[in-house]
Amino acid sequence: MGMLEELKNLGVNIDEAMKRLNNNEAFYKRMLGSIQSMMEKAPVDPDFDANDYQQVIENAHAIKGATGNLSLTPLYKAYTDIVDLLRQDKPEEARKILVDILPVQAQILEVINRYK
Repeated sequence: MGMLEELKNLGVNIDEAMKRLNNNEAFYKRMLGSIQSMMEKAPVDPDFDANDYQQVIENAHAIKGATGNLSLTPLYKAYTDIVDLLRQDKPEEARKILVDILPVQAQILEVINRYK
């Protein structure tokens, strides 16, 4: 099983991504390769300060955009909810979603890293 098949099994919408990128698999794989460094530069830590989370919103929004463009659907949906909840001043609800998605995020990043 290859990287794209493994990602598909984790809920990534490979067909949508390929359509968006004119079926350029090599370009998609390069873009996937850059997602981990982007997440390292703009991390969202579940231990964020519930009183001051503006940077968390900015980082989550960046991840939301990148994962949406790459059709990393589980991550995109979670970070969309996280951003929305934080903007609604509901940090504890956002934190729960973040804690729930981090294992999935780790699995997706592990697959990507394995095929670099």
